[in-house]
Amino acid sequence: MFWKRRTYLDIAAGMSGNPSSPHTEGRRAKKMLEDARTDIARLLEVQADDVIFTSGATEANAIAILDLLKAGDHALYLPSAHASIVENMKLASERAVTVEALPIKNARVDCERLKELLRPETRLVSMDAVCGETGVIWNTREVASLLQTHVGPPRSYMGGKPLLHVDASQAPLTEKISRAHFGADLMVLDGAKVGSRGIGALIAHRTISLEPLYRGGGQERGLRPGSEVPELAQSFAAALCAAARNRQDFRAHAERARIGLISLIRRIGPISEILFNEGGAQAPNMLNLSLPGRDTDYLVALLDEAGFAVSTRSACESDSEKGSRAVFVLTRDQERARATLRISWGPFVGTGELTRFAQALTRAVAFIDNNNQR
Repeated sequence: MFWKRRTYLDIAAGMSGNPSSPHTEGRRAKKMLEDARTDIARLLEVQADDVIFTSGATEANAIAILDLLKAGDHALYLPSAHASIVENMKLASERAVTVEALPIKNARVDCERLKELLRPETRLVSMDAVCGETGVIWNTREVASLLQTHVGPPRSYMGGKPLLHVDASQAPLTEKISRAHFGADLMVLDGAKVGSRGIGALIAHRTISLEPLYRGGGQERGLRPGSEVPELAQSFAAALCAAARNRQDFRAHAERARIGLISLIRRIGPISEILFNEGGAQAPNMLNLSLPGRDTDYLVALLDEAGFAVSTRSACESDSEKGSRAVFVLTRDQERARATLRISWGPFVGTGELTRFAQALTRAVAFIDNNNQR
């Protein structure tokens, strides 16, 4: 009877057992889960138990910030980072944590000014590796080097130095994603950015003292109670490994494609009407531009009808009336931030498709101008 039910569930549901269960299916699921964890750990050059699976980057960032910071601590964050960093820093401030924005100069964290902001009680610095809206690659290693020299009260990890938390969700397609590459103590990845939606990971050494946001089972070092999904972990590991294998080829292709796309976009109108929002170090598969005076939300709708999916800002902040927070932080120009267009592409988008996109964009902008939709 039990043998028949087991076989039926395996075939009909197509799912593994609960990896916390001792039966055959559970042990098989546990092996699948731990094999995926080991594969990711090797890729990131960390230990397997440093990898904590989550539902995505938003949850992982929340754990990194809210589990770590306590009343009386001081924390700094990149104001252009994803909402899951910015909003959780705001939440931490409501819990008696002193929170400040990192200083920015020329699309980099201004480390000279950062030195002046560090305090003995500085516990955490949070930033992203690559801005998801503008594609700016931030100087995480320079920040990490500065933090190494700052010593506060003795702590359980790395003496008294502040910990560096890096959201590397946007990095896997074009950047090496080892923890050492970013100089991170805590690192976050998101499966959706490599084609495996519904899973993410927080990378944190066991000696970093973290408290769970809520309680339940003891899964994922007790930090993320709830039954894990081995199939998602397996898919996530495979997608990250594929991204790493193809990274150099994709990066070279994306760099050439980006140059060509910019050249085509510049033909739309006078250069003064098209502003590119970028930094000195840039992810090659992202392009953020502003068309001041034009309704870029309407432009997104026109491009959607033409078969191209682009956005004005992060999907997590699509209801903001102020426009792109990331672009405003970078440029300090509110009009520019309200008129943004975010363009990004992955390994399966060819040069021909980008050319057709540029043509569709040209037509859409002309339609808006001719119909006074500014």
